[in-house]
Amino acid sequence: MEDPSAAPAVPSRGEREWPPWLAPALSVLVFGAVVWVLHHVLGTYHLHDVVRALKAIPRRSIAAAGALAVGSYLALTLYDWLAVRYVQKTVSYPRTALTSFIAFAFGHNLSLAAFTGAAIRYRLYSAAGLTAVDVASIVSMCALTTALGVSMLAGAALVTAVPGAEELHLGHAWSKLTGVLLLTWVLAYVLWASVGRRPIALGAWAFRPPGAAIAVPQVMVAVVDLSLAAGVLYQLLPPTAGVDFMAFAGIYAVAVVGGIVSQVPGGLGVFEAILVLALPQVRAPQLLGALLAYRAVYYLAPLALAALAFAGHELHRGRQRLTRAGGLVDSLFAPVAPQLIGVLVFLAGAVLLVSGATPGLDARLGRLMGFVPLSLLEASHLAGSVIGVGLLILARGLFRRVAAAYHLTFWLLVAGVAASLLKGLDFEEASYLSLVLLLLWLARHAFYRPSSIMSQRFTPGWIASVAIIVALSLWIAWLSARHVPYSSDLWWTFAQDGHAPRVLRASVAVLVVLAAFLAAQLLRPARVARHDPGALDRERARRAIAASDASLANAALAGDKRLLWHAAGDAFVMYQVSRGSWVALGDPVGPAARAEDLVWSFRELVDRGGGRTVFYQVGGRALPLYLDLGLALLKLGEEARVPLADFGLEGSARADLRQSHRRAERDGASFEVVPPAGVPALLPRLSEVSDAWLADKATAEKGFSLGSFDERYLCEFPVAIVRAEGEVVAFASLWPTSSREELSVDLMRFGPDAPRGAMDYLFIELMLWGKAGGYRWFNLGMAPLSGLENRALAPLWHRMGSFLFSHGESFYNFEGLRRYKEKFGPVWEPRYLASHGGLALPRVLLDVSTLISGGLKELVSK
Repeated sequence: MEDPSAAPAVPSRGEREWPPWLAPALSVLVFGAVVWVLHHVLGTYHLHDVVRALKAIPRRSIAAAGALAVGSYLALTLYDWLAVRYVQKTVSYPRTALTSFIAFAFGHNLSLAAFTGAAIRYRLYSAAGLTAVDVASIVSMCALTTALGVSMLAGAALVTAVPGAEELHLGHAWSKLTGVLLLTWVLAYVLWASVGRRPIALGAWAFRPPGAAIAVPQVMVAVVDLSLAAGVLYQLLPPTAGVDFMAFAGIYAVAVVGGIVSQVPGGLGVFEAILVLALPQVRAPQLLGALLAYRAVYYLAPLALAALAFAGHELHRGRQRLTRAGGLVDSLFAPVAPQLIGVLVFLAGAVLLVSGATPGLDARLGRLMGFVPLSLLEASHLAGSVIGVGLLILARGLFRRVAAAYHLTFWLLVAGVAASLLKGLDFEEASYLSLVLLLLWLARHAFYRPSSIMSQRFTPGWIASVAIIVALSLWIAWLSARHVPYSSDLWWTFAQDGHAPRVLRASVAVLVVLAAFLAAQLLRPARVARHDPGALDRERARRAIAASDASLANAALAGDKRLLWHAAGDAFVMYQVSRGSWVALGDPVGPAARAEDLVWSFRELVDRGGGRTVFYQVGGRALPLYLDLGLALLKLGEEARVPLADFGLEGSARADLRQSHRRAERDGASFEVVPPAGVPALLPRLSEVSDAWLADKATAEKGFSLGSFDERYLCEFPVAIVRAEGEVVAFASLWPTSSREELSVDLMRFGPDAPRGAMDYLFIELMLWGKAGGYRWFNLGMAPLSGLENRALAPLWHRMGSFLFSHGESFYNFEGLRRYKEKFGPVWEPRYLASHGGLALPRVLLDVSTLISGGLKELVSK
């Protein structure tokens, strides 16, 4: 339920961004080109020829390929291990190895942001104390290691093993030159990493020389990993392939790069097309059969192991006593259950579609017809394909933890298992679906959002992934039945060996289901934004604020923000629109259980409005939620929170505070906290103090993250006042919490006749008052740019922010502000901005600055 008060924002003129559909559209076009190439290469071959070649692969070759795959994944764990050493953090090898395995196993199979960027590793490494910057550095180092291995393999192959370059279709001179260039850059990297002292800037990142102890193992590990991975496919090639391993390894490296660059899920088709073109001496059916076996050994088998590990984790989760390994698995898998299961369900849908496009095994069909009527077999085949489309669609809802998506997926998987058995005794397919069904049921508590499935907006990337899978299944269906001439009688032909008619009906059913879903998405009525023009429903807002432990929740009562309410009516996100940015202040307000649903709801609201999603001043605990939304994290600074249980004026560490406090008392200062009922009587004097303060500072009222002098707003809260000779000379409005977890100051103003040290006096008295009232923390607010890192792989924002923090006194006293707050003995906690990164980030920062300060000039003025 929404409460916006104005029309959705549209990005202002002159703001040029890459359309979000551009990269997915290019992926679809690349995949289309790949299908055309494979279709041309296969010529007159039949799908049976590929299946026959697959069956002809010796078992010993499959076993050898499996052993090499194990070695490759073990080498991949060293990618992360070296990267963790580079960021100078301590993480045990078992945790690093499991993190690397789960990230690579899922990343290899499906190119989704949650499993190919920093998001998955952040969830798995954060429990070990790594920050978002650390994880981004680890991801970058892993990508660099891959690039080194690919360059080394391809370069060595071009220089030493490809005289004439027949396989790569390059001239001899160009082959040598390309190989020399690739090897030269690897050598240059190792030399720079070993003896260099200055970092290299690449875009927004600065890479510090890692040293020979990391750089040399990087190259060695990458070469070993890619050689082992190439060896998996090499073992599966027919003995008559006649290609040298070094040349093949170079071709394999080029194919890997092509698959990554294409952004097609898992490099599906792109990887295969490059190898088919580069190895013309191998018959296409034999090569494609080997590639299918390679996908099973190197992609699907590790994915199944990861899924089984997750199942074991969930089965042991309810036990009171866990083993050490079990506890590790629990900490790794619990945060990623919806994403993991969403990927598995998406792949289950792909399996059903591809299965429906290929003919069943004659022997199994013969046994099945002995006890299953033909009509049931035909209906099961058709249902299997339709269920596959449904799973592709529902996987999106699982990613977003939608309860309705869970229930529908559960019963579709049950039906899919039955259809797999009834359409051809596909035991392997049914086993995989059963495993996914078990995992889904074990993680059922993770799917609790009450949102409607139809309300889920599909991103261009997700639409492209669905389109690629459906197009692949349709092409396989056409390939398997192209020897049968088309006739209108095919629609009504029902027979045990009637594969072509079944494929024809299933393909049309798939397209009809997709078209119906697309029409339902496009034709559904737009949701009407509801807005209460009254006093923002203050009573309901107060009830939600009372359930929050964060004092920032009180900012909702300022009246300058819109509220997006949870369907239960007990939690909200407060936000405002600034040009093209929809900026939410802080984490969701209300019961913690509502946070995830609200975060997704806000993202969906922004998508409908065509804006940019921004969460400003959020804490570290909820960062995985914002990463799930595909947002980048930017550290704004650190917030100072004083533990009141330990606060006092005793001891040498508090000598300066005691002196300030005594000086103010000698000057006649007195302290009082006025309850909300007593504030109206003080408003005339408070207004005088406020006006004098604004005039003295030559500034205007700020807003959004801070309150302004509004009489109705001030009367919502207690107000702390400092008197001198009986006259109010300073005041601060307080933000309390009902749980007594935190107390903070919002509006704070001092008159010209306030005694020296009045600010120290006010803070000291407030902390002592809060301590006596049972509050746990006193929030001194954020120190901007504090705690930004200026080290290896730190992003440009961190390096610029760190420089401004140390040398920016001419603009704003960043370091002085932290020093002032430091004397109260606070605990510093990071605060972040979560938003779209890249080219959109400067506009986001400008929009937030404008929203809070009315312009950049106000932001940086003293």
